[in-house]
Amino acid sequence: MPKPKHHVFICTNQRPEGHPRGSCAQKNAMLVWQKFADLLNEKMLFSEIFVSGVRSCLGPCGQGPVVVVHPDNVWYANVTEADVAEIFEKHLIGGKPVERLLMPEEVFG
Repeated sequence: MPKPKHHVFICTNQRPEGHPRGSCAQKNAMLVWQKFADLLNEKMLFSEIFVSGVRSCLGPCGQGPVVVVHPDNVWYANVTEADVAEIFEKHLIGGKPVERLLMPEEVFG
């Protein structure tokens, strides 16, 4: 198995309805994960990109769905299914993070 150039982690954590922190799953994170998986299959980049759904919390729940691209240490916030193709093309293939989706630095404060 080749070492990937990028590993994409999509938070798919599910908390009970009404939990004060909410969860990425409640914000359609599984659709985001599925779109990444579909594009990976379509482009046949299995040796360069891995895509993983993360069932435990990545932390900034209020910014979800959260997507993290490793090893770039790029965190994306409020990602929708409609954003995935742009992340895939511009960042994963083109090497340039999608600025408008970057998680605000103050979140890590």
